[in-house]
Amino acid sequence: MNNQIKFHIALNVSEIGATVDFYKGLFNAEPVKLKDDYAKFELDEPGLVISFIQAPDKVSSHFGHLGLRVANEAQLAKRKEEVEKKLQIALEETNTNCCYAQQDKFWVNDPDGYEWEVYHFKKDVDKNDKRPQAVACC
Repeated sequence: MNNQIKFHIALNVSEIGATVDFYKGLFNAEPVKLKDDYAKFELDEPGLVISFIQAPDKVSSHFGHLGLRVANEAQLAKRKEEVEKKLQIALEETNTNCCYAQQDKFWVNDPDGYEWEVYHFKKDVDKNDKRPQAVACC
C-alpha cells in the first residue's frame, strides 16, 4: 500500500455477494479482501478505501448519495463504457445544474439502493435544476 492519502467509506449491505458483483463493475476492480460477510476495495484512482459489512438490519440508502468525479469528458465516456458493460445505468444527464455546478453525469444504484453519481464538473453556476428526473442532486 502506498502513502497516498485516501478516503475511507464503510457501508452496511444486505448481501455481500451481490454487493461485490456490483462494485466490481462500478470500480472495474477486484476486492483486496473478501470474507463471507465483508469485502474491501482499495482504489488508487480515485484514492479510496471502501468496505462493505453484511448487516441487513442496518442498511439505509436514505443518507444522500455517493459520487465519483472524473477529470474530463473523455474519462467520463470511458468510465460509462466500462460500467455499462457490467451494470445498468439508471439515468444519464448532460449539462445539468446540480449542487450549483454544471455537470455531465450518469447514475447507478447498488443492490441496496445506494445511489452513485459518476460525473464531470464543467463550471460553477448560480442555480440548481429542479427536474423530477434528477435522482439525488443536492
